[in-house]
Amino acid sequence: MMCDARLFAPQINAFEAAIDVVVPELDEPSIEGMARAVLAGAPSGRFNVAGLSMGGIVAMAMAKLAPDRIARLALLDTNHHADLPERYDIRNRQIEDVRAGKLRSVIIDEMKPVYLAEANRGDRELLDLLVDMAMDVGADTFVAQSLALRDRPDHGEALRAFAGPALVLCGEEDNLCLPDRHREMAGLLPDPELVFVPDAGHISTLENSAAVNAAIGRWLSRSPAHAA
Repeated sequence: MMCDARLFAPQINAFEAAIDVVVPELDEPSIEGMARAVLAGAPSGRFNVAGLSMGGIVAMAMAKLAPDRIARLALLDTNHHADLPERYDIRNRQIEDVRAGKLRSVIIDEMKPVYLAEANRGDRELLDLLVDMAMDVGADTFVAQSLALRDRPDHGEALRAFAGPALVLCGEEDNLCLPDRHREMAGLLPDPELVFVPDAGHISTLENSAAVNAAIGRWLSRSPAHAA
């Protein structure tokens, strides 16, 4: 949410010489709409899908909509459940604040403090990058993404049905999408690898890129299930 390709810069740098890497924009007001848009813009045939947080939710929706096209699925710092009822009013209030011109304050005061592991909370370069990405993505996308997250369905059945190699990865200090949630997801998937990343919170791809890249490398090396 409120990130761009810079969220995956270490992974793009590590793998783009060997595979084609595409980072789509996620700006539809529903998770299914995002998933359909990514599928429509993806190359023909089968491909791998990795998503972090909201991107992971979109990845699950893609696996539900087109399981025959997804060779491997990587779910990073994410959540397969529908939004909690108590989040509804919070999201609506944030939407109104952002529509009133308060995007920067919502990002800095409400979102950024829960993103990082304790050791990284003083990393000014990383903190500034998170704010810069959000401001570049903009208020309209914040509203669309908030609506999509607020109204999303549960994706547990999509995980049970996905037969290919799956990576379930979480920063050990992720306070937004908790490690126990990732244990649940791994328990639903037929062929998972569960990885907890040290010295990382919710932004594991940037907080401990070496550990994330190692896990992604193993995931990409696993033989995909045959297409149905």
